[in-house]
Amino acid sequence: MYLGIDLGTSGVKALLIDDAQNPVASATSSLEVSRPHDGWSEQDPASWIAATENVLDALKLSHPKELAAVRGIGLSGQMHGATLLDQSGAVLRPCILWNDTRAHAEAAALDANPLFRKLTGNIVFPGFTAPKMAWVNSFEPEIACKVRKVLLPKDFLRSWLIGSFTSEMSDAAGTSWLDVGRRAWSRELLAATDMDESYMPDLVEGTQVSGQLRAQIAARWGMSANVVVAGGAGDNAASACGMGVVREGQAFVSLGTSGVLFAANAAYLPNPQSAVHTFCHALPNAWHQMGVILSATDSLNWLASITGKSAHELTAELDDALMAPGSVTFLPYLAGERTPHNDSAIRGVFDGLSHQTDRKALTQAVLEGVAFAFRDSLEALRQAGTELSRVVAVGGGSRSVYWLKAIATALQIPVDLPADGDFGAAFGAARVGLIAAENADPLAVCTSPKVAQTIDPDTQLGPAFEHAYRRYRALYPAIKGVSS
Repeated sequence: MYLGIDLGTSGVKALLIDDAQNPVASATSSLEVSRPHDGWSEQDPASWIAATENVLDALKLSHPKELAAVRGIGLSGQMHGATLLDQSGAVLRPCILWNDTRAHAEAAALDANPLFRKLTGNIVFPGFTAPKMAWVNSFEPEIACKVRKVLLPKDFLRSWLIGSFTSEMSDAAGTSWLDVGRRAWSRELLAATDMDESYMPDLVEGTQVSGQLRAQIAARWGMSANVVVAGGAGDNAASACGMGVVREGQAFVSLGTSGVLFAANAAYLPNPQSAVHTFCHALPNAWHQMGVILSATDSLNWLASITGKSAHELTAELDDALMAPGSVTFLPYLAGERTPHNDSAIRGVFDGLSHQTDRKALTQAVLEGVAFAFRDSLEALRQAGTELSRVVAVGGGSRSVYWLKAIATALQIPVDLPADGDFGAAFGAARVGLIAAENADPLAVCTSPKVAQTIDPDTQLGPAFEHAYRRYRALYPAIKGVSS
């Protein structure tokens, strides 16, 4: 048996799989996010351990024999969070999360140093880890002077599991301290935030063993003392392992709270000016690129909250037959945007409203706006040298056939829907745990699920979608000029 633990923003999920990669049991435990000020987003790292204890308790109660048979554990986690520890390993303050934007000025200052884009292959985004540490240096000096170790969320959880500090390449690539091409910490980049390599955890590949489960942890949940814990992956790379998106040219589109267009690469292909994320993959000698949309299903949920209808009720009003884009255009920048604009201050817009605009038209515009945001990411990936011929759809929004038709037609490539199953980050983490425990071939383990349905672009509506996309593209510079 193998165990995947996914530390998300809203909860922890644990998934047991057998040696044939069949899901056996799962458990979840929720987490809360604290927002003490506008733009802030924090969590207490102790809550991650408590939630993990909850899911392990649940699995021990429901499947004690299967839990006892675990040979390898893989970890997946929300990226970019700054978990600050003192000399004794005690947490100094709540973790500053990936969607915290307080460090926008610090991010801009670091990004102005050409070494960051040169070595990391990425813009220094406000949500990345390094600018958060720079913010702490400036505004919480009494804490900064006590910091001796900076860990990403899943790596803090790992330290509880194995008793030492280790990270892996895919998550470390999102800190702005990793030389992504060399897959090693950069002394120069660390020095820019008044640190050196002693502040960083050791590095392993995601499929390598990072340590063994501590004896007291193993005993508490009835597991063997020789259970290995794999390096694991950041959440998107873990999802890619779960979906089998590990070879050159494979890609997925994720319709979750945020949106991701993820492409696997066999080489390091940075293009920071397009706001594409270029990170190490969880597998050795592999990288990946991502276009990131900050508000995907969040946009539809926002519309649901102000109309008093559920997201499902809104999309059901559209039926399944794709329509030509209407006169209303929506920019889904409710929390700013990453790809391709790197603009934390921009906000969303409805353009083209009239007396005839009804709820159905607004829903259609929201779905199209998110589809066009994915098209922006596709164009950014093309600028970075990556061409995609098809994508696999994952995430809660992929349950809307209309939305997938809009995305396929906006991107002008087919969208595959996988057969029913759990192929998310927890499954990917469990696969990585299997690889580490058995020294298995990563490509043989991380295979793609069967395709249940393929949604092709609507060729008749293609020109109308292309025209609407050009209108969408013209709106950002127009509202940028009047936004405060």
